[in-house]
Amino acid sequence: MLEEAVQKRIISQNREFMKGYRENDPYEADFESDQDLKRPQPPLVKAPVSAVRIPLPRDFDGLNVDKDPVRLIRDRRSARVYSQEDMSLSQLSFLLWATQGVKALRGKAYATLRTVPCGGARHEFETYLLIRQVAGLEPGAYHYLPMEHALEFLHPVENLEAVISDTLCEQRWAAKANVVFYWSMVAYRAEWRYGIYAHRIALIDVGHVGQNLYLGCTALGLGTCGIGAFFHDLCSQVFGLDGDDEFIVYTAPVGTIREADRSAEQAFYQFVENEGL
Repeated sequence: MLEEAVQKRIISQNREFMKGYRENDPYEADFESDQDLKRPQPPLVKAPVSAVRIPLPRDFDGLNVDKDPVRLIRDRRSARVYSQEDMSLSQLSFLLWATQGVKALRGKAYATLRTVPCGGARHEFETYLLIRQVAGLEPGAYHYLPMEHALEFLHPVENLEAVISDTLCEQRWAAKANVVFYWSMVAYRAEWRYGIYAHRIALIDVGHVGQNLYLGCTALGLGTCGIGAFFHDLCSQVFGLDGDDEFIVYTAPVGTIREADRSAEQAFYQFVENEGL
């Protein structure tokens, strides 16, 4: 266990990181971003690495989507118990579009406008998936191609449920999800514009992505639960990331749910009553 003084120092440093621009910061006067320095802009998205592409449906009219915003905000909740029925490809397509879908391109290749807001329209995230039970898709590791609205199949995964649990710090309940979303940050995509401030902004940006996943799941009658506890190195290994220029920052299992399982969800917080909190 870290000494208390060391823990307090780390907490203080993290608070400073979160504060952002301050007028009297000695670094401010000398800071110039690579965009200010006219250096080449990084690519808007990662290039595909697989020849196996799965086009995703773009017509969501056939989905039973709840379009009442008041109901969606009211009913949004975290779900950790999944019924393990099939999720449709159209449902997965809708969630990928809702969280990282491209609506328009600005300039020849300056920025994408997407279904989520993002500082400077940098959209510094890539979406990776471990798919376990989606109709029409082979279980394994996938990468979302937002420009094409398609999936590329990366590779099969042996002992898939164990791998999901292992990547998420042994949270075995997550291994019963139909699919697990893993969002990586391609750091320089944001650093090119925001430099020393990019990482604080990215924390805000990924929150927008996660909230759209929650609302999209609620609209489809699916369940999700955002997870910030994961093993960085193992996640990088599963998806072939270098762990430095690109690394996982947020995860979320998604699964089919039943109203009858809500009592099991409530049992997750039984310790609150047991300990009189």
